[in-house]
Amino acid sequence: MSPSSSLSAVLGQLADLAREDALVESDPVGRAGPSSSLVTRLSRVVDRRKRRGLRHELVVVLVLAACATLVVGNDSLTAIWQWSTGTSQEVLARLGARRNPWRGRYVVPSERTFRRVLGGLDGDGLDRETCGFATDVVRGRAPVPVLPDPAGPPEREQRRVAQRAVSHPAPQGLLPAAAVDGKALRGARTGGGGQVCVLGAISHDNGVVLGQRQIPDKKGEASKVGELLAGLDAAGMVFTLDALHTTRTTARLITDDLHAHYLLILKGNQPLALEAAGAVLAGPDADWMATSAVESDRGHGRVERRRIRAAAVDDALFPGARQAFRLRRDVGGLDGIWDTKEIIHGITSLPADLAGPAHLNHYQRQHWTVENRLHWTRDVTFGEDKSQVRTGTAPRALACFRNLAINTIRLAGRANTAHARRDLHNHDNVFAVFGI
Repeated sequence: MSPSSSLSAVLGQLADLAREDALVESDPVGRAGPSSSLVTRLSRVVDRRKRRGLRHELVVVLVLAACATLVVGNDSLTAIWQWSTGTSQEVLARLGARRNPWRGRYVVPSERTFRRVLGGLDGDGLDRETCGFATDVVRGRAPVPVLPDPAGPPEREQRRVAQRAVSHPAPQGLLPAAAVDGKALRGARTGGGGQVCVLGAISHDNGVVLGQRQIPDKKGEASKVGELLAGLDAAGMVFTLDALHTTRTTARLITDDLHAHYLLILKGNQPLALEAAGAVLAGPDADWMATSAVESDRGHGRVERRRIRAAAVDDALFPGARQAFRLRRDVGGLDGIWDTKEIIHGITSLPADLAGPAHLNHYQRQHWTVENRLHWTRDVTFGEDKSQVRTGTAPRALACFRNLAINTIRLAGRANTAHARRDLHNHDNVFAVFGI
């Protein structure tokens, strides 16, 4: 072959490469199409990288990481990259992945690229879009995710959920409610050596994560709660928060700015309000029969009884307050002997015509959704506290993808996250969950 013909061949291949790059740049969503709400959402995350020398579009990295996290075992960046390498050429083409003109094949980003990209993300943007995907599904703007049907009868957790819906029905007239609490990613560290902490809001009803924000530390939750709740469609909702958030600023934010309701716990950080609530709600149980409710439960080798009483109050106790309540929780063994007793006081902006004692009891108990269905699931099922990813925004990005996986599985109607992850063996089935 003559030198001129060799030069022409090389120039032709370079021209093909330029056309491929131009195609990807003009269509960053690739060919996944409008049917994939997740791809559309993730394509809105701002890419902070310089365009010069860019080889892999941000949306390709994000979609591969999101899909990989849905599968059991992919709880580290190495595992996410390894799983992504098994993606078919057809799926990579639909995503708009980079095509190597020398080999004529679409390429998966390297592990180093995954680490670098996820470590330099717009964390707020990723949080907004991953949680926005669940909002699209709930509001009917995106199809409900469909996971492969498991073989055999429904697994144990699925049966328990169905049984509890019959044996412990929720009170009628509940408002949409969400629990708000912070979590430390114990294995991760910030640039200054501190722990990475995030503040999240999760629905009481279906366990869907509604929003998340990174916070300076656990003590910095109160400074970010307004920013978190402002990003939600909060009007008319009930927000349950622990005693750390029982401040006048938070109460006014929820009632005045967001036009929502709060249910807060009173402890030593509000001594005057706690003392006043205790005085209002004092007395024997016989005096409170008309405004009290009792709920009993049995399971895990113990018996629990929750007795609540409520009284009307006003702004003199706390901004926006309409009721104060006293909750007594007794726990004992199956032998009928009560072992422990706990009494807490709280306040709420819900008036008695919107929330009676049974409603308040339900809201307060469902606040633990944030611990049982979010923090515990991410720590145990996804091994979050064992992760030692520390670079930039990578710890927060992985937390976002775990939230997305949890939301997807619950929106698909599965109760056991670990069981659902084990059902996803085939790569194409995983991408099909998101319509890719």
